[in-house]
Amino acid sequence: MARPDFQKIANRLPFGHALSKRDGAYIFDILQGFVASQVLAALVELDVMPRLLDAPESAESLALSHGIPVDRMDRLLRAGVALKLLKIRHNGQYTLARRGAAILGVPGLEAMIRHNRAFYEDMSDPVALLRGDHETNLQRFWPYVFGQSGDMPRDVAERYSDLMAQSQILVAQDTLGMIPLTGVRRLLDVGGGSGMFISHALRKYPALHGLVFDLPEVLPTARVHLDREKLTNRATLCPGSFRQDDFPDEVDSISLIRVLYDHDDASVMALLTKVFAALPAGGQLIVSEPMSGGAIPDRAGDVYFALYTMAMGTGKARSANEISQMCQSIGFSDIKIPRAPRPYITSALICVKPA
Repeated sequence: MARPDFQKIANRLPFGHALSKRDGAYIFDILQGFVASQVLAALVELDVMPRLLDAPESAESLALSHGIPVDRMDRLLRAGVALKLLKIRHNGQYTLARRGAAILGVPGLEAMIRHNRAFYEDMSDPVALLRGDHETNLQRFWPYVFGQSGDMPRDVAERYSDLMAQSQILVAQDTLGMIPLTGVRRLLDVGGGSGMFISHALRKYPALHGLVFDLPEVLPTARVHLDREKLTNRATLCPGSFRQDDFPDEVDSISLIRVLYDHDDASVMALLTKVFAALPAGGQLIVSEPMSGGAIPDRAGDVYFALYTMAMGTGKARSANEISQMCQSIGFSDIKIPRAPRPYITSALICVKPA
């Protein structure tokens, strides 16, 4: 297939022509993927989709609102149509397509699309990123990963907390759909600063008491969220860093929601060891985060999240089997890996500290 003369011959054959055409379209789709993502980013930055949700509009009216030449705005809108995010009516006005409307209905998605600008800047020179010889935008965005708890600027802590809170809604829903908490009395969510996962767990399990352990700079967001949900009487906020501080006693389950993939193997092993020591016999550990496909790489874990964690400068997307082996080496047993309904949002596993 790598030889041009072979491709010429293959193109003359019915089966070969169809295969070549399909492969060519697939490769072009990869090639233009970055441009498509920037079309999406522009639609979000210009608030096109919320405006079209209210009523159809013309390219002229949208162009006038944003100070963009009409012909260029029209190109952007036509690109949105090609991506099946928008539709064009017979009178030339644009309206939302089903997928465009879905973007507005997914909690945190617009915030993540805006946030991706920093990641895309890091990906503008992928070879430099692979060499790892310079500080990335994501390293500057996520200082908490490196344990900079004491000097984290308030605006950085708030930005991190807001993004995590918005994007964690779907993660919480999928995790609780995969992992039942029946019989759990006290759940400690380590690194759960926004309080989103705990609040979903508390609403689903009325007899549950939740504890949120995270950096002091991050926990105010959890306090506000739990107060708004009227759940403060069933939740305890525990300020601290898992690197230096002990976990609360008397918990029978500990959750790590999108925590492990932020950190290198040594930090993960230290954290899992600490979790194991904090749990009683029969206590369970829940891990939920985007994961690699392992032996069968997949687009979410082994493309997006693998490179995202690389740009962060530490951590990586691990497969469920890798995480299982790490847990087993510390002493956890009875490991279960439920089927993830949406692996691009999260995957999960659960294991138990043996008696």
